[in-house]
Amino acid sequence: MALNDGGNPFQGDPGNPFQDPAVIQHKPSSEYATLDVYNPFDNPGQLPPPFESSTQNVPPPPPTPAAALQPPRKPSPTEPRNYGSYGTQESTAAATAELLKRQEELNRKAEELDRRERELQNAALSGGAARPNNWPPLPSFCPVKPCFYQDIPMEIPVDSQKTVTVMYYLWMASTVTLFFNFLASLTWFCVDANGGSGFGLSILWALIFTPCSFLCWYRPMYKAFRSDSSFNFFLFFFIFFAQDVMYVFQAIGIPGSGFSGWIMSLTALKQNTGVAIFMMLVAMLFTAIAGLGIFMLKRIHSLYRRTGASFQKAQEEFAAGVFSNQTVRTAAANVATGAATNAFRAP
Repeated sequence: MALNDGGNPFQGDPGNPFQDPAVIQHKPSSEYATLDVYNPFDNPGQLPPPFESSTQNVPPPPPTPAAALQPPRKPSPTEPRNYGSYGTQESTAAATAELLKRQEELNRKAEELDRRERELQNAALSGGAARPNNWPPLPSFCPVKPCFYQDIPMEIPVDSQKTVTVMYYLWMASTVTLFFNFLASLTWFCVDANGGSGFGLSILWALIFTPCSFLCWYRPMYKAFRSDSSFNFFLFFFIFFAQDVMYVFQAIGIPGSGFSGWIMSLTALKQNTGVAIFMMLVAMLFTAIAGLGIFMLKRIHSLYRRTGASFQKAQEEFAAGVFSNQTVRTAAANVATGAATNAFRAP
């Protein structure tokens, strides 16, 4: 196909794509002449229209105020800084008080550890010498010296110190209650001459139960927690169970038994109100001690079951203690020597 004078290869062709009505309606004009719709085959000698931006004129941004251009002011050294609203002053004060409390506890524990370390060092330097007895705490001028060494924070594990301390206070409370029972029996004897037997028994109970309770159940309990001794645990359970039964018996207060329990208090109420009130106070003390004793017996038994102690261990400890006792071994040797001598002398 030969090119026409205008240089359009589709000139006079019935299939000219530029004669399509869809193309003709978008034919560029002087009002609609942009590079996007420019047709180089329409007017070959015409220059393309100049480029025009399709974006609209955007108004300039408003001027920035002079205050915003200034750098931020730094707080003065004395001015408190604002770190946000994490907590109020009350919460900050509470947190500070809690930190101070924990610091005091840590200081006390550190002092206690230092004291224990010094005692252990002193014991090591002394060549394993026995520590001096410190209980009962008697004055230096007293001719009777302390009989036992007792230091709960030093000898008892931390987990068991509270239990041993409570049992020590229980023994002291029972001793004080026996003294008040003696006073109540004395006042009842002053009101009723038939109460002489109860008054005498109250003196006997105070003299017997005070040392025996310390030696028979408190010291075994102390040794059991100190060295995790199964034998001392069994000894404590057996004796302290009997002691709890006695506490209940004391709280009941059978007439003539020497205990100012509830029955004796109600009996005295018919004759003298003041004496009855005093005896009721003693009965209340006996009741509280009985309840605390039963509770502590169950508590110590639960702690004992966690230690892994058993009756077999108790037997082994008892046998080892008997055979390691110098007195027992001397007596057994003497018996064996005497038996052998008699056997040789026999005809």
